[in-house]
Amino acid sequence: MNSPHYILLPVSSTFIAVSLVCAFFLNFLPWGTWIGVPDFVALVLVFWSIHQPRKVGIGVAFAMGLLMDVHDAIHLGENALAYTLLSYFAITIHRRVLWFNPLTQSLHVLPLFLFVQATQVVVRMLVAPDAQFPGILYFSESFVTTLLWPVVTWLLLAPQRRAVDKDDTRPI
Repeated sequence: MNSPHYILLPVSSTFIAVSLVCAFFLNFLPWGTWIGVPDFVALVLVFWSIHQPRKVGIGVAFAMGLLMDVHDAIHLGENALAYTLLSYFAITIHRRVLWFNPLTQSLHVLPLFLFVQATQVVVRMLVAPDAQFPGILYFSESFVTTLLWPVVTWLLLAPQRRAVDKDDTRPI
């Protein structure tokens, strides 16, 4: 039996900005070169591109990508290109993804995260011919990010949920 769908309150632009800044700072943590550390900025960008495509779009993704490029001290535009394409494809599928529950949504966003990592690897290998393929374990980051999708969905939709009070005079 399906759970009922509730009408959500409008999201605050301030909350979107705070969530993107928090994701940016989570990427600042000293993970080093650990395998499987999720890209929190990509995760939050996909979430808001799917749930609020008019507020968070390709421009925000490009700006966040440039900030990540400066932070990572890599080729300028690598993350910007990847996040821009990520946001574009997330906006493209946003109507279809919203029909499913968060666990099924995670299967829809997994190819997006894999595509972002593949784009980053291709750009690195094209720009620096002496760069080596990082290995198949490099793509485990996408699977860990996908596993976090239901948790992030629950957290970021929490402020929008309507209070469950019994009011018979409310039409909605």
